[in-house]
Amino acid sequence: MDHLDHLRRLSIDGDEHPGEHPDATVDLDAKTRSLVRIGALVAVSASAASMRKEVDDAVSSGARPAEIAGVLDAIMPHVGRPRVVKAAPKVLLALGVELDLLTDES
Repeated sequence: MDHLDHLRRLSIDGDEHPGEHPDATVDLDAKTRSLVRIGALVAVSASAASMRKEVDDAVSSGARPAEIAGVLDAIMPHVGRPRVVKAAPKVLLALGVELDLLTDES
């Protein structure tokens, strides 16, 4: 099944095993796939555990923290600032950054 046939099946919900098409991610490397998934997790307000797993996968695949932050910037106009602000601490924790948002460093 080629990518157009796969998209046709998805558009009519006719795929018996959605997300399991063997060629569905053929053009995406592991890093890109993880970055896309991070964006999707932000969009659905996923749990910290889900975010941690995907951030770990992204970093293991070579993603830099700046690229992960870039995903949040890129999706903000589409998912809304509140979702990104809600997700940012989860991403920071997943990156191993200690959160002390109440400290005044000035």
